[in-house]
Amino acid sequence: MNAAQNNEHILVIKLSALGDFIQALGPMKAIRAHHPDAKITLLTTKAFKNFGEECGYFDDVWIDERPKWFNLSGWANLSRRLNNAGITRVYDLQNNDRTRFYFKLFAGAQRPEWVGTAKGGSHYNNSEERTAGNAFNGHKNTLALAGINNIDIDDLSWIQADISELPLKKPYAVLVAGCAPSRPEKRWPHENFATIGNNLVKQGIQPVLIGTNAEVEINKAIKAACPDALDLTNQTSIKQIAVLGREAKLCVTNDTGPAHIIGVTGCPSFVLFSTQGSNPDKHAPLGHNIQKFIAEDILTITSDQVWREIDPKVKD
Repeated sequence: MNAAQNNEHILVIKLSALGDFIQALGPMKAIRAHHPDAKITLLTTKAFKNFGEECGYFDDVWIDERPKWFNLSGWANLSRRLNNAGITRVYDLQNNDRTRFYFKLFAGAQRPEWVGTAKGGSHYNNSEERTAGNAFNGHKNTLALAGINNIDIDDLSWIQADISELPLKKPYAVLVAGCAPSRPEKRWPHENFATIGNNLVKQGIQPVLIGTNAEVEINKAIKAACPDALDLTNQTSIKQIAVLGREAKLCVTNDTGPAHIIGVTGCPSFVLFSTQGSNPDKHAPLGHNIQKFIAEDILTITSDQVWREIDPKVKD
């Protein structure tokens, strides 16, 4: 971005996590549009530094080391940085106890306008509507207090990544069979993913399996039952996942991080939810082409049930 043309220095705070950061990108874009000539800085964590630098919405990115409560020198350093930067307004898109404490780090005379849930802030949001749905709608509710209303999902079209070396055969579909290892109730059985994969193969579509170390065994099992699937476990970066989703025929996925990346690209996404594991109203990925399958027990969702909804998309 160009240097600020006025004296506005806006700080946007968003620390984690992946799905929540993706949902905050549309609001971040809207903040940039609302303050076109301001200097805008993102305060985030190391994991999202590249996102902040590459999206084009920020002039600078600061890394928050998130000091422990007993780390007095760490808090002192953060306080000095905040107070010496000439910040005129803060948009808190994290809105937790930590960032509400950051509000208190500002000296009284230097305290900027604060848009968020910190009591005493200039734009204090204590509405129950903020937490009634997903994070994206919560941000829209908060930013409306600052006169920012034109907010849409960020489709990650700014992300570029080379996937030419991946042995893809178009058309292809992405299968995301993993999720956090500590949340087995959110995993649809690998046999069901294999069934979907074999149905895709019959329609001339290559199933593509993605994941990390936690998905090695489940993707091996799917590959064994669906030999024509392409196993890209541990071979794709976050940026490559976005490009894969952008160019895919469709995606079938558990409720997990890559679903949030792929869903916003516009890829037709079929997302499987167990209400034992999460609340779809709050935690479903964003996207204009998302179809959710919801059951208390994810094991009761059958592959036939999912395929009936996929089949028309395959034939489009």
